[in-house]
Amino acid sequence: MSSNKRILVIDDEPTALEVLRKILEIEGYDVLQATNGEEGVAVFQQTPCDLVITDMVMPVKDGLQTILELRNENPDLPVIAISGGGTISKERYLAVAGYLDNVITIAKPFTVEDVSGAVKKFLGSSSGE
Repeated sequence: MSSNKRILVIDDEPTALEVLRKILEIEGYDVLQATNGEEGVAVFQQTPCDLVITDMVMPVKDGLQTILELRNENPDLPVIAISGGGTISKERYLAVAGYLDNVITIAKPFTVEDVSGAVKKFLGSSSGE
């Protein structure tokens, strides 16, 4: 069994899921994926993770609902909230998420440094660097 930190990535955009997975795997993390908040909560309940990265604008269950539901059972869960916007600007979505404790917000499009820097703030370096 791997001793790497496990990260759940939730995003309805296949490209964003793939890019985030690759960034995180290169950094040495184990990555689980979900395509909406409802699926993400179910995945997390089956396989708890050390960190969740979630898009804010998704069908079925948006990022804010997802974060709040995950935090009901895991109050200290670190979360990285990302958004490219939707019916309101991405800054507004991210501002709301930013009011929650233990949340870092990143606007899309993001860079590798944005993602890896935020992850390292929460988890430190990955597999024993």
